[in-house]
Amino acid sequence: MKLTIAVDGPAGAGKSTIAKLIAERFNIMYINTGAMYRAVALFAMRRNIGSEDADGLIGMINSLEMHFDKNKLIVNGEDVSELIIQPEVSKKVSEYAAVKEVRQHLLKLQQDMSKKYSVIMDGRDIGTAVLEDAFIKFYLIASAEERALRRYRELMEKGIDVEFESILEDINKRDYTDSHRELNPLRKAADAIEIDSSKLSIEEVAEVMSEHIENKMKKYGMTVN
Repeated sequence: MKLTIAVDGPAGAGKSTIAKLIAERFNIMYINTGAMYRAVALFAMRRNIGSEDADGLIGMINSLEMHFDKNKLIVNGEDVSELIIQPEVSKKVSEYAAVKEVRQHLLKLQQDMSKKYSVIMDGRDIGTAVLEDAFIKFYLIASAEERALRRYRELMEKGIDVEFESILEDINKRDYTDSHRELNPLRKAADAIEIDSSKLSIEEVAEVMSEHIENKMKKYGMTVN
C-alpha cells in the first residue's frame, strides 16, 4: 500500500517547507505542484505566451521536461528553483494556473507520479482533485498578514528587495483568484485535517502532521519508518 499525502492551503501557509520535512521523515517523494505551475508561468513569460493562449500554453508544456531533484525543480536541464519564486512570477502564476487545459495537463502528470511512488504533494487542489483518494489529507491555513510576513522574510533572506504591503496585496489577490477559479478552486476537502499554522513554527506543524500520519499508518498496519 502506497503512502499518499495531500497538503492543500492558500499561498504562504508553509505547505512546501512542511511537506519537505514530512517527505524526509517518512522517506517518500515530495512533489511541489505549485512549483510546477510556477515553472509554466516562468516559461510562458519568457516566450511571451499569455494566459489566454491555451493552445500556445499546451504546446509549450509539451516541450518541457520537469523532474524534481531533492528540493530542486529541473526543467529542460535548468534548475529554476530560485527563478520561480521571483515576485514577477508570483504576480502571474494564478492567471496561468486558472487555465483549464494547463490544470488538466499537469494534473495527469502529478497523478502518474503518485501511481509509481509513495508521495506527499502540496498545492491548491491536491485533496479535492489530484489525489482524491489520498491516504491522508491536510489543509493548512494562516492569516493573510502572517503569510505575507513569511514570504517577505523569505525573499529578503534571498537578497530580493520587496515591500511587505506589495506582498500582502499579491497574497490577497492570489487567495481570491485561487478560490474563485472555475476549475478545481481552492477549498478544503471534506476529509482533510485542518491545521492553523499562524502561531506554530514549521517544526511544530510538521510534528502535528507526523503524529496524524503515524497514527493512521498504525491503524492500517503500515510500517512507520
